[in-house]
Amino acid sequence: MTNPMASDPDVIEAERLRVLRSFDILDTDPEQAFDDVMQLAARICEAPVGMVSLAVGDRQWFQARDGVDVSQLGGGGWFCDYAMAQTGVTQVLDAVRDPRFAGDARLAGTSAFRFYAGAPLVDDQGLALGVLCVLDTRARPDGLNETQLMTLDVLARQVMALLERRRALRERRRSDEAATAAVEAARLVTEKLAESDARFQAIADSMPQMVWSSRPDGHHDYYNARWYAFTGAAEGTTLGDAWGEMIHPEDQERARAAWRASLSTGEPYEVEYRLLHHSGSYAWTLSRAMPIRNMDGAVTRWFGTGTDIAEMKRLEEAKALLSQELSHRIKNIFAVISALLALSARQYPEARAFARAARTRIAALARAHEFVRPHTESSRPSLDGTTLHAFLRDLFLPYDDDAGTARVVVSGDDADFDDQAATPVALLFHELATNAAKYGALSAPGGRVMLTTRRQGDRYIMTWQERDGPPVRGTPDAAGFGSSLLALSVEGQLGGGLEQTWAAGGLIVVADVPATALAPRRAARQLA
Repeated sequence: MTNPMASDPDVIEAERLRVLRSFDILDTDPEQAFDDVMQLAARICEAPVGMVSLAVGDRQWFQARDGVDVSQLGGGGWFCDYAMAQTGVTQVLDAVRDPRFAGDARLAGTSAFRFYAGAPLVDDQGLALGVLCVLDTRARPDGLNETQLMTLDVLARQVMALLERRRALRERRRSDEAATAAVEAARLVTEKLAESDARFQAIADSMPQMVWSSRPDGHHDYYNARWYAFTGAAEGTTLGDAWGEMIHPEDQERARAAWRASLSTGEPYEVEYRLLHHSGSYAWTLSRAMPIRNMDGAVTRWFGTGTDIAEMKRLEEAKALLSQELSHRIKNIFAVISALLALSARQYPEARAFARAARTRIAALARAHEFVRPHTESSRPSLDGTTLHAFLRDLFLPYDDDAGTARVVVSGDDADFDDQAATPVALLFHELATNAAKYGALSAPGGRVMLTTRRQGDRYIMTWQERDGPPVRGTPDAAGFGSSLLALSVEGQLGGGLEQTWAAGGLIVVADVPATALAPRRAARQLA
């Protein structure tokens, strides 16, 4: 009867080889258990040769053998190939006279096998993996008796049981080895973690900043020694949410709101607040935190630092005070010059037109100075309701000719404008106008500048083109401070691009910036 599992040869053969290899027995040394079964089969069947043969591709490999010197045979077409395709015990009573093997050169000679009996080794899926067989060099017309046939069949099942037992023992051994390895790995990990924790603790405690960490839900569970030394708090008293109580009451809600926003979005945390010092006073601190994420992107922990910025704040305040004082004195100088011109005009009526034009230009310079000087948040001028073109025309008033005609002509698409963009825009065009008045188009009586603006998608492009000025001798050999200032204004503060072309007819400067950069406050409100 044909093996019922052999209906799809390619698929079955691949699965059969997989199962066979799963026993991890191929090409291994002999094992006593298999030898015992093989020898018992040969003794009961009164055969000089016995084998446990496993079929591997086109070869028969003998796990157990007695009476033969070779460990395997190749080429196919052997008795075992036929036995594997049948159920029960296959017998070849006389190979020389059997039509399946008649004429096979391998059967020539007195030492060739003429009798064969083999029982297939079948797993629980019905896959034939090999055979338990006995062989004889003499023909046996009567074959095996009923007891011998039954014994050979039973012993073939015993070989399968030994294979299954061998696999189970091997898997158990591997499982035990894996468990042992896991225990050892866990021990090593524990040691490494302890070592890492100790190293982290040492590094964190040696840092000049306060270091802290929190769980993904925002619960603070660690502070380094610097935190406790700075705040004077007892160790462990500021865990959880108690850290907020160490912040100045006026800054608490702002700090907590920023922390809640970072927890909900996963964005980095950064905020300045006044933190209670162990002396009892409050000191300005910059607190920052970054999320630690797993492979799936989920936040598993937050690590943060607190930096004492009290000295930096004092320096900033001193710098702002000095800047305001300097600006105040410059404004006073403008006012004094304007007043002197007014007095002179009263003494010399014929100069009133000149004095009025000069006072207008001085006032425009004063307004331009108000935008380009450094500001604090409280001193920054408001531009509510002012458009970019209105701002620029006001900025360029000092360069009008004696008849009041604009020498810097602004045209194109106007844009909303606010005070956050005022400083970089004023710096950009104040620098260009100053250079034009010194060396470019505005230094010549008939020279002028065309400033064209246009909206292009989400970009805003401003083109400065000088005309009728002194001839341009080409690109300067080196970029000066003015060029660096232009790049800082456009690229650094407005987030755009700057291109300068020293054309023969006059300098051309193109500033390409995001449209939202001109009114960042409005853009922020729309996003909110």
